[in-house]
Amino acid sequence: MSNIDDQAVQLKASFGQRADVKKGEEVNLNQIDPGLKRVIVGLGWDAPEEQEGLAVDIDASAFLLNRDYRVRQDTDFVFYNNLSGENGAINHWGDNVTGAGEGDDEEIEINLEILPFDIEKISFTVSIHNAEERKQNFGIVKNAFIRIVNQDSGVELARFDLSEDASEDNAIVFGELIREGIQWKFRALGHGTTGGLYRLARDFGVNVAPN
Repeated sequence: MSNIDDQAVQLKASFGQRADVKKGEEVNLNQIDPGLKRVIVGLGWDAPEEQEGLAVDIDASAFLLNRDYRVRQDTDFVFYNNLSGENGAINHWGDNVTGAGEGDDEEIEINLEILPFDIEKISFTVSIHNAEERKQNFGIVKNAFIRIVNQDSGVELARFDLSEDASEDNAIVFGELIREGIQWKFRALGHGTTGGLYRLARDFGVNVAPN
């Protein structure tokens, strides 16, 4: 995970206009929407329901991180088995086990105003459930994206479409929200790895038992 904090290209954000962000770029969300208070982070993908008779189940997760890019406590890991954190400041809307339908497959809502100030970043990941056991990777996944939406207005502020080949990876750090004073930025990452959600959780400092 050592390259996650590489220098990012700053995008000039225009008021009211969605930012289409490429890998390695970041955009100031408050420049697009100065009144931003709550966001929905939507993640979507197209994947087969099964591969060689085994279900393909993709999961979105969020990690609440301090300045050292680590969780402060294990409950800062928000995912299908821990759907809420920080007294409701962040809520995962539930696991979509098939990826069926159009638009977002999974969504996470965040009240930026009430997040504790020692949370400086929120990292968003996608991973394939039991990927190594089922011998599955993101080579079978198409049209993956992450988008940031103002929850109060419904206006989409930023979007990152993952277009590169990730055929060797079964987990991806997709993007992150970064606190900068009283403002928030979105950075597109798209960093893939193997080891699934367990590897991601361990890298972010969560105390999890091996699968």
